Amino acid sequence: MWETILNLSTMTAGLVPLMVVLFTLAFAVIIERLYFFHKVLSQGEAMERELKRARRADADELRKVQGAYAGALQAGLVATALECDSGDAQEMERHIDEVILELAPTMDQHLWVLDTAVTLGPLMGLLGTILGMIKTFNVLGSHGVGGGAQAVTGGIGEALVATGLGLFIAITGLIFLNYFNKRVRLGLHQMELIKLTLVNRLHANPRAQP
Repeated sequence: MWETILNLSTMTAGLVPLMVVLFTLAFAVIIERLYFFHKVLSQGEAMERELKRARRADADELRKVQGAYAGALQAGLVATALECDSGDAQEMERHIDEVILELAPTMDQHLWVLDTAVTLGPLMGLLGTILGMIKTFNVLGSHGVGGGAQAVTGGIGEALVATGLGLFIAITGLIFLNYFNKRVRLGLHQMELIKLTLVNRLHANPRAQP
């Protein structure tokens, strides 16, 4: 196994190990973002339910929700809404929008690594294949057609491994990149819904309730 890896590394001028490092980084981002979105979106969904159950114009219930989800990413929205409770609804919306914009980069953090892997993986694989085939045809030129035929066919097969590895990195990265982009949109939509819920709860006439 190690001999094969060394041969591939030699044929592709060290690009195969670099591609393995690229895939390792992308895989680490995938694991971290899966955990992040599972935690954040689950907490946001639970917070939505609690806020919708709260009575209108009852800041005390919202403070209880804030305390219960103090470690959640969306907790800052509730805190900001409570701080702006004395102002009008539009002022509260502006302050909460400011918090949402501050939190937005956290949602797509590290996704640039996947984006880079999707683009760079196939290019590195193609470059590795080209370098491998150049070395393979050099063998053909040195030994002639008969003596180097086996070396040529075997070398081309090994060189194409770089292309396959690059495509594997790109396919894996693209699947999860699209998935996480959808999670980002869902997270931002969730924050907008929480914002509207907070505004409706804190700026409502309690007499209007049945």
